[in-house]
Amino acid sequence: MRINRKTRNTIIISVIVVFGLAIAVTCAYLVYKTIIINNTTSDYNNIASSYAANIDEDIDTNADNDTPDATEKKSKGPIDFDSLMAKNDEVYAWIVVPNTQINYPVLQSNSEDNFYLSHDINKRYSFPGAIYSQSCNSKDFTDRVTLLYGHNMANGSMFAGLHKYEDKTFFDENPYFYIYTPGHKLTYEVASALIYDDRHIMNSFDFTDDDVYQKFIDSLLSPHSVNANVREGTSVTINDKIVILSTCPNSGQGRYLVQGVLVSDEPT
Repeated sequence: MRINRKTRNTIIISVIVVFGLAIAVTCAYLVYKTIIINNTTSDYNNIASSYAANIDEDIDTNADNDTPDATEKKSKGPIDFDSLMAKNDEVYAWIVVPNTQINYPVLQSNSEDNFYLSHDINKRYSFPGAIYSQSCNSKDFTDRVTLLYGHNMANGSMFAGLHKYEDKTFFDENPYFYIYTPGHKLTYEVASALIYDDRHIMNSFDFTDDDVYQKFIDSLLSPHSVNANVREGTSVTINDKIVILSTCPNSGQGRYLVQGVLVSDEPT
């Protein structure tokens, strides 16, 4: 059947309009997504400035902490948990990884394990989400293994900074990360950083079993993945507690994990 010129022109115009609308919708979505990401990043920066303003001084062991002002700040602790919990009562910790952008509150939803995968500290829908744990972990970091999750954001925010540990020099020069809870400063030595498979670790291993836990530790200290780094001389036993920081790899499948072993628990 032959299509006349008028019909053909109508079809062409319709196709152009459909493609134009698709492009417009895509562009609008990308603009919306960018705005949300930028606003969330700005919000977290403001939260760090307001509620964790003294964090750098607390971590910097070379800082002069003998002044009356510094002594008063230290007595109150570097994190204003009272104000944070008034903002959102599901905040229970704060994590800092030096020389990265990782300086965030840690949350755990009371009702939905992955709520903070897509919601920020204000419980608003957000592409960056928040740093969070699931209900399989206690909030006092006394479990043998604690998992913290965060997005690998293209702008370097959330847990994107973990990928710096792929660089051997950065890995060697930045051996610690810190987690604060009300009344405690927990120091973790980074034992290894590697790409792992995407199984749910807490559901896949019975860490109450000493043999299972030891084999899991061994797998983290003797990885076979590309770009893995292991700290020489690190000893991790079944008596140790570890925190695993988990994010997406930059490419491919699986999870990028940074493992820290608890080496210090100081009062704040």
